[in-house]
Amino acid sequence: MYSENLIAPELYNITDEITKFASDKTALIWKSPDAPERSWSYNELLAEARKFANVVKKAGIKKGDHVIVITPRLLETYSIYMGLWMAGAIIIPASELLKAHDLEYRIRQAGVKGIIAYAGLHQEIDKISNIDSLLKMRILLDGTALEWTNYATVMEKASAEFTPVETHREDPCLLAFTSGTTGNPKGVVHVHGWGYAHIRIAADHWLDIRENDRVWATAGPGWQKWIWSPFLSVLGKGATGFMYSGRFSPENQLKLLEEQQINVLCCTPTEYRLMAKVTHLDRFDLSHLRSAVSAGEPLNREVINVFQDTFGIKVRDGYGQTESTLLIGTLVDTPIRPGSMGKPIMPEYMAIVDEAGKPVPQGEIGDIAVRKDFPALFKTYYKEPERLEKAIRGDYFVTGDRAYADDSNYYWFQGRNDDIIISSGYTIGPFEVEDALTHHEAVKEVAVVASPDEIRGTVVKAFIVLKDGYTGSEELKRELQTFTKKITAPYKYPRRIEFVNSLPKTDSGKIRRVALREQEFANLRK
Repeated sequence: MYSENLIAPELYNITDEITKFASDKTALIWKSPDAPERSWSYNELLAEARKFANVVKKAGIKKGDHVIVITPRLLETYSIYMGLWMAGAIIIPASELLKAHDLEYRIRQAGVKGIIAYAGLHQEIDKISNIDSLLKMRILLDGTALEWTNYATVMEKASAEFTPVETHREDPCLLAFTSGTTGNPKGVVHVHGWGYAHIRIAADHWLDIRENDRVWATAGPGWQKWIWSPFLSVLGKGATGFMYSGRFSPENQLKLLEEQQINVLCCTPTEYRLMAKVTHLDRFDLSHLRSAVSAGEPLNREVINVFQDTFGIKVRDGYGQTESTLLIGTLVDTPIRPGSMGKPIMPEYMAIVDEAGKPVPQGEIGDIAVRKDFPALFKTYYKEPERLEKAIRGDYFVTGDRAYADDSNYYWFQGRNDDIIISSGYTIGPFEVEDALTHHEAVKEVAVVASPDEIRGTVVKAFIVLKDGYTGSEELKRELQTFTKKITAPYKYPRRIEFVNSLPKTDSGKIRRVALREQEFANLRK
């Protein structure tokens, strides 16, 4: 098993994994449809990171301070993360899709001391009132604005010499907010030692990244998956990472895989599904592609077959959470069983448990769980330890997903215990969408659930009871969708809306989302 080498040295910083590859070898390649291609060597990346660490220190950011980063796919995003960790800061990744409401909660909940944003993404921050007293630093990348310091200006004056702040493997380095079924997002706290374990699990045994590989992991900054794959798994193995900042097009993605001679690909099931539908797939030469993985939700058998038959490539599923790292997957040398999640990567840490936290027999459905002493498990929910306590059963942290194991220890996903929606790899809490919709003057009651979709896996569907005087129409659906996009991140908006007279409820008056969800999936089977 892999348990013996998952514990980081006592004094450890995530950036140690990257610093050891200092050389003139290409670390990152950035491509955009609107600008010349750019690249950095490992030496250039490290120099930029040290400069930014000096900028952060001069701004008054100290070890343990929380800093929000809202930047897109750019070379600078990597050096910003590294510089913050060298300075001992705790990063809060924020998607460029988040609205002022989402950002304000993170800022106030975590007592944020600094914000780094890309030009155009700072405007939601500027809508938040009375946060100046909290902040020591506001840095704007590629632009200027009132109250913001220009990134290029401060970097030009910064020294490339910096001695990293001493950090312990148990020191927090990351606060990632993830959607919950009720209330506000949960703040997941990870420590530096988590990164050490993650690289040795996901990069080595699932992605199968080698030092001479060129890797394209398509996840965008602002999400835990970006830290997982494009950042730590690639640079922590000394490989070369490729990123593309243009809009997704399945044909263009296949063209780039060929042109860039990508060896390792990590993308969402939605991307694979759309690529599989491109006509004359065999006109693309993907002979350099050695390892292809999919994460976020189960991948269809048909898509797996298309890539196997056309390119001789096994697209292998993987499963993990914001709270951990890769837990279950199909490794390079493991036969694929289409429809299965794969096998536990570290079976000594994994189990399917019952309500008492005891492992269930083979073939019996239970809750996917990971042992509390797993080195890549998060430490707590920020300021909400009671949330963690509710997820603990005996010796296990319970993920919220249900499955059964067959006689070869392949896991087969059966659904979630809660109402979380996973659409195109995005994790969406129904509460956030419901809360936005209830602010509309026409909405009396609303329940949001996952609805099956051929391309996205599932999409957000809202069942809405209208107030007296309002009538459901296609025009009102469009109005409600636009309204939701203005309040919360646009990817959360309900792609489907159904107007109903009433919502199913328990005897105590709670909405039974489970009944609506089951109805949606039952309709699929008809």
